[in-house]
Amino acid sequence: MKNLKSIALAVVALVSFTVNAQTKKINVEKSNIHWIGKKVSGQHDGTIKIKDGALVMKGDKVTGGKFTVDMTTINTTDLTGDMKGKLDGHLKADDFFGVEKFPTATLEFKKIGDKGNGTYSVTADLTIKGITNPVTFDLVVNGSTATTKVIIDRTKYDIKYKSKSFFDSLGDNFIYDDFELEVSLVM
Repeated sequence: MKNLKSIALAVVALVSFTVNAQTKKINVEKSNIHWIGKKVSGQHDGTIKIKDGALVMKGDKVTGGKFTVDMTTINTTDLTGDMKGKLDGHLKADDFFGVEKFPTATLEFKKIGDKGNGTYSVTADLTIKGITNPVTFDLVVNGSTATTKVIIDRTKYDIKYKSKSFFDSLGDNFIYDDFELEVSLVM
């Protein structure tokens, strides 16, 4: 009889959580991702589009999230003409993101800590080029928007091009392993 009561309580708790949880789809046209990649002699930056995504909310608290990024939309914004075309093509090639074979990347929230005032510490699984690693970042939610800055070590996703961590003879001609994503989500 005790087991039956425990099961009933678990079902009620699950139903209560499910009823109170709300999935808020991301407006992909208004949301954006700005990327920054750095090298010794400067940096490049650009944009990449979100294909789809949603935050899961319970009341006004974030309880989950899942996003898909369209890797084919990698776009350099600090260059023009031939140089822009070359860098965009190289970033889409196998040296970097291999978008022909891996046209999307995904991010799925796994652990969320409420830091107060609409700020959450998020640990998520990030999958790039079919390789999944955890990333941790702070997410700030303000009404129908959410923002974050995520630092990613590209070498964890088999992106080793001009990485000083793998090639000793690069001198000052290397690209830093970390790149930044500044994300603005509109729900």
